[in-house]
Amino acid sequence: MHLIESIAVTQDEITRWRRDIHAHPELGFEEARTAQIVADKLREFGCEVHTGIGRTGVVGVLRAGNGPGTIGLRADMDALPINEANTFAHRSSSPGRSSSAISCRSCLRVSWPSYSRPLMITVGVWT
Repeated sequence: MHLIESIAVTQDEITRWRRDIHAHPELGFEEARTAQIVADKLREFGCEVHTGIGRTGVVGVLRAGNGPGTIGLRADMDALPINEANTFAHRSSSPGRSSSAISCRSCLRVSWPSYSRPLMITVGVWT
């Protein structure tokens, strides 16, 4: 199966994960539930998982080969302390907490022995 086909097959499942996390927003340093979901999924994907980084952070390590190059992906999991005005079924179930206004800010770092430069990527997340 090609990559695009495999993604399409899991699209409904991935949408359920995203909507579940959106419906249960957690503020910064309180993301215990979200961190557990992320850690469990990373383990299912075969990653080595480290938890409790900076209190609620999760690191997944996926190794491929023995080369010196690395790629790091970073994503924020915390919600904002605001009321959500959305009315869809997966809206926040926690008054005063919302992940609807979050733009998923990710940092991609590509590292080789003689090259290390961060590339900032901003991706809007809509539900």
